[in-house]
Amino acid sequence: MPVPASIFREYDVRGVAGTEILPDTAAAIGRAYAVLLADRGVSGPILVGRDNRPSGTALRDALVEALLASGVSVVDVGVIPTPAMYWSLRDESILGGALPAGGIQVTASHNPPEYNGFKICVGTHALAGDAIQELLHIHEQGRTVGGARGVRSTNDPIPRYVDDMATRLGRVKNPIRVILDGANGSGAGAMTALLDRMGVEYRCLFCESDGTFPNHLPDPSVAANLAQLSAAVRDSQATNAPAAFGIAIDGDADRLGVVGPDGAMVWGDRVLVLFARDILPRHPGAPVIYDVKCSDALGEAITRAGGVPTMSQTGHSLIEARMNELHAPLAGELSGHMYIADGWHGFDDGIYSAGRLIAIVAAAGASLGSLLADVPEYPSTPEIRVACPDDRKFEIVKATVAHFAAAHPVETVDGARVGFGDGWGLVRASNTQPALSMRFEARSEARLAEIRGEMEGWLRAQGVVL
Repeated sequence: MPVPASIFREYDVRGVAGTEILPDTAAAIGRAYAVLLADRGVSGPILVGRDNRPSGTALRDALVEALLASGVSVVDVGVIPTPAMYWSLRDESILGGALPAGGIQVTASHNPPEYNGFKICVGTHALAGDAIQELLHIHEQGRTVGGARGVRSTNDPIPRYVDDMATRLGRVKNPIRVILDGANGSGAGAMTALLDRMGVEYRCLFCESDGTFPNHLPDPSVAANLAQLSAAVRDSQATNAPAAFGIAIDGDADRLGVVGPDGAMVWGDRVLVLFARDILPRHPGAPVIYDVKCSDALGEAITRAGGVPTMSQTGHSLIEARMNELHAPLAGELSGHMYIADGWHGFDDGIYSAGRLIAIVAAAGASLGSLLADVPEYPSTPEIRVACPDDRKFEIVKATVAHFAAAHPVETVDGARVGFGDGWGLVRASNTQPALSMRFEARSEARLAEIRGEMEGWLRAQGVVL
């Protein structure tokens, strides 16, 4: 069957379930993945897991059947958060002393419930870019592999995953209380189990598993989705046991959201400052990687902490590859993906990152706000996403680079980050949606409005509806 090329994105396969992503699509992915493994000379069982979206069951079943029919054995790890899948790829006990050949997680991460997709790994490395396109080309060529039918087994890695985190993090140094928003996603159970092991007092919001996400969309980078958490943290300040702060995880728990004790959202780039200050004393002079949406204040803080600020493309597989290349102990994104290779495994893990943040704040014996008091908050916008067809968004970015480069420095590592001396504006193509992603920052509110107005005026002239 035809498979739409648009679902093969930069670092995963993702689209609307029932129209773009069907069980037949999942089967096509399974067959193509089996060929890709054979082409690379990789053999052995692979792991298949999924988040809790209702469409996931049929997609998982079709994917597994296609793999088995292609001669690939499958370990079904059930409904798990995505970081637990990444962790399991490093867990020799899951196969009795051997590592899996790879893994596929059926998930659309933070997208609305009507979406679904596939995050795909060979070994511990996530496929991205040309490797994702290779799957599409294999399918279009009609290539398949066969042989003896694979064997299906099951294994629940969550207890071992939680135990590894809890052993490394230990119990908190001082009493601390937090409020957790589980977003009704697939990671709340592992998150609460970790908090129990760490001795953290906590209150849960929306920790019941429900992949329709009835309370709010599972994206903690959007302030509106944290409204209930913000209100709960603010209300707690009037009690005898106020919450130190709020934490949120997204639908598949690979991202962390944070709300301060005043109920205000703490962006991922500011959270990354706390991790950098904790980690860099053990890795002086090391690079800390962050995506192009992050504030100038982050780079300044990394330098003061003794690290080398290093800008990167957005996207988990792209950032992990850059970390491996530079041997970086830490990376992060504005959206809340945190990659910690100091004492952990270096993949994006909202659950471990939440535990690590709680441990840092508890050990300091100070408030989250006071720990960040010396980091300037330059006037900025949140990440702004505007609809733009997949077949136009890249040409818009290319035209933006050409237009603004005549008078401004433009960083093109991911989209167009236009420097204005006292601020910047970013236009990039989303890798997960038919959309443009924008953000603006300046040293004053007035200058922010000017920069935003100039760049948005250019986009409107190109036919982009803002």
